[in-house]
Amino acid sequence: MKRSLLLLALAVFGLGSVLAQEMLHVHTHNLNAHWDFPLFADSLAYADVSDDQDDLRLHVKGDAVVPFDLSVVDSLVVSDESFVETKDKYKVFQLYITTNDGRSVTSKEEYKPCQIMLNARGSFSNYSASAGIRGRGNSSWLWYDKKPYRIKLDQKHKLLGLAKAKSWVLLANYRDVTDLMNTFVFQMGEWMGLPFTNHTRYVELFLNGDYKGIYQLTEQVQQGSNRVNISDDGGILLSLDVDDGPGEDPYAEDNFYSQVYRMPAAVKYPDDEYFTDNTVDSVKAEFAILEQAIKDKDYERVKTLLDIPSFIKYLQIQEFIYNVELSAPRSIYLHKDGDGKWFMGPLWDFDAGYDFEWSNMMTGHTFFSNYKETVMGSNPYKRNGNYNYVPQFFTDLFGCSEFVQAYKDQWAAVKDSIVERNWKEMENYIVNLRRACMPRESNRWPISGKTFNTEVEKMHEWLENRCAFLTNLIENIPMPDDTPIHDEQVCGTITTDVTMNWYDGYQQSNKVRVSKSDVLELMGVSESEFNEGNVTIVPLMNDGSEGSNGTNGVFGGWFDENGEPGAYAQGHVYIEVFNDLWNWDCGLYQNNCYDEEHTVTMQYQYPYDGVLKKVNVDVHFTIEWNGGGWWW
Repeated sequence: MKRSLLLLALAVFGLGSVLAQEMLHVHTHNLNAHWDFPLFADSLAYADVSDDQDDLRLHVKGDAVVPFDLSVVDSLVVSDESFVETKDKYKVFQLYITTNDGRSVTSKEEYKPCQIMLNARGSFSNYSASAGIRGRGNSSWLWYDKKPYRIKLDQKHKLLGLAKAKSWVLLANYRDVTDLMNTFVFQMGEWMGLPFTNHTRYVELFLNGDYKGIYQLTEQVQQGSNRVNISDDGGILLSLDVDDGPGEDPYAEDNFYSQVYRMPAAVKYPDDEYFTDNTVDSVKAEFAILEQAIKDKDYERVKTLLDIPSFIKYLQIQEFIYNVELSAPRSIYLHKDGDGKWFMGPLWDFDAGYDFEWSNMMTGHTFFSNYKETVMGSNPYKRNGNYNYVPQFFTDLFGCSEFVQAYKDQWAAVKDSIVERNWKEMENYIVNLRRACMPRESNRWPISGKTFNTEVEKMHEWLENRCAFLTNLIENIPMPDDTPIHDEQVCGTITTDVTMNWYDGYQQSNKVRVSKSDVLELMGVSESEFNEGNVTIVPLMNDGSEGSNGTNGVFGGWFDENGEPGAYAQGHVYIEVFNDLWNWDCGLYQNNCYDEEHTVTMQYQYPYDGVLKKVNVDVHFTIEWNGGGWWW
């Protein structure tokens, strides 16, 4: 058999010249299935069999070798490439990638030269070409054996009906047993009209002859005419991401902490080709204009800087899917074109949503347990959800009644069809995934106690319950009192003392207690008139100006040795305010302070009849070195 195959291969390539559209189809059988891997015939130099006669070797022009195990090769057929496309995007396609040196892909930085053969199964044009492949991702690359990859074609090309480009992504979706979590969000985003939303094509991947299972082929998030279509000159693509930011990647030259909200950010465009010495500074300054308008709750100004519909839709998708990455933040993209507005998106990375169980995140695949948890909460302005440290960039506009009304109106417009309409699309994928691929996937990557069918049912039920829950929650988001402020009044000061032992550290066993009745009396506001939802508490600089909240609390601040609010690294003591406005958590940074005293100031702010009423709270901290003795 091996000898006859060799003669057949030599005969095929001894026929003389072939047309560019002709393809060699390598038909194989393994994993209880038949596979068809097409390769443009004119890209081949010759074919032979390995010395041990175990492999059929296709020698591609450029000295690359694509091997096939002869024991599973059924036939080699040269045929014209069909130009008729059914455009059935729901099929599971076949992708064969061989690295030129035959070795594994181990780097996320360096592309390894490779050959690609993509069987579009009659839905689109087949494709084969030289390319590069490398790893990608953060936790998914580090934690899981099923690795995600990024592909870079040597020449721009359409793949499976998706617009022409060089860079593509293969998502492994290892912890997502349904393989639908990102796909559902992409479908939902496209349906809601978010710009430049990604698409899904499923493929079964062979890498160097090893079956790797089902992968989600999608576009790389990047600037480009067929991607995030912003101009070469003046366009900005920004990622808010802890992993790409200066904290986790301090030596990168393309990242920064945002000026107003101190969010980790990385400049994705302009990229290397258009990057200049002042690119980061100029992008940071441009973004700070939007940040400051949001912080000031200057809604008229915000509307000139930010596309509000895209912002609302983006936040609703994040909350609907319970994507906790919003709180970090991670994988949050926004873009603007020249002097135009900022837009949110593209959407990316949702396999940490759907109530993922983080306690066993390295090995677990548990989702859908609770549909009532929230990221931003029932009152997003106060960030009273499960992640009360969500950057206020995403929540401060909930202090504007016009924004809250627009938020409610948008959800009312989609709530009745957001699951039903988009789940119908999922059913088209499910049929094809279930037909044959999922048994192979589960055999290759067995996950104890989880099956595709069961998890798909759980996902659908969770989405329906989640939609009903979120509808009630959004309808009841408090409407803020944003009567125009025409005056400000500092009504007085309350002083309180707190003693902490040095070894208490971050334990938060100490409290700053403030009398609600004293605050209301100073403000001249009665208990019956008072609405806690309209209270803001800010840290004050020594000159009386507002400082920033560097804590995880809804309100709060880290204070340095001089009592000035600032960064954690220079902080000595901190105050954090969560849901209780009158009993504040507090603690200290043991590495920075010992036997010392600090006085810091927090300020209550409350709008009342067009006047912003303010009450200062001076907190005098005394830090004891275990009452004067050695704690050990």
